[in-house]
Amino acid sequence: MTFILDHRLAESSFFIEDWSLCRISLKNDKTWPWLYLVPRRENIREIYDLAAPDQLQLIHEMAMAARALNLLYKPDKINTAALGNMVPQLHVHVFARFKDDPAWPKPVWAVQQDEISYTETEKNSELHKLQECFKKLRTEDKITCQR
Repeated sequence: MTFILDHRLAESSFFIEDWSLCRISLKNDKTWPWLYLVPRRENIREIYDLAAPDQLQLIHEMAMAARALNLLYKPDKINTAALGNMVPQLHVHVFARFKDDPAWPKPVWAVQQDEISYTETEKNSELHKLQECFKKLRTEDKITCQR
């Protein structure tokens, strides 16, 4: 079967790249540096629905996404969540939190606020930075993965 990304995820994010298991996207809200990781498997709603090797790969990819956000943005905390209440397709949110962000220290979903979309220039810049950082992390060049 061909992988199909849920339209709500597709419409709210920008494609960055496909990894071994997941499609990686940047959420279109510059309030928080925020990635979606979506396993490219059909009819998967929960992490336990993945085959055991895919579960391990998902953890590896979540860690790489978190490491990239940490290196690029120097957040106070990285949050990771797999909720699925609104979008049942398994997807993992990995995003950077800061003590001065609009929701700190509450969960981001507890504070209602309008999303702030990236401009085209900002989007292209963020996508480029993330792609370059992922490339460097794959080659273990963590030192140069800076904002």
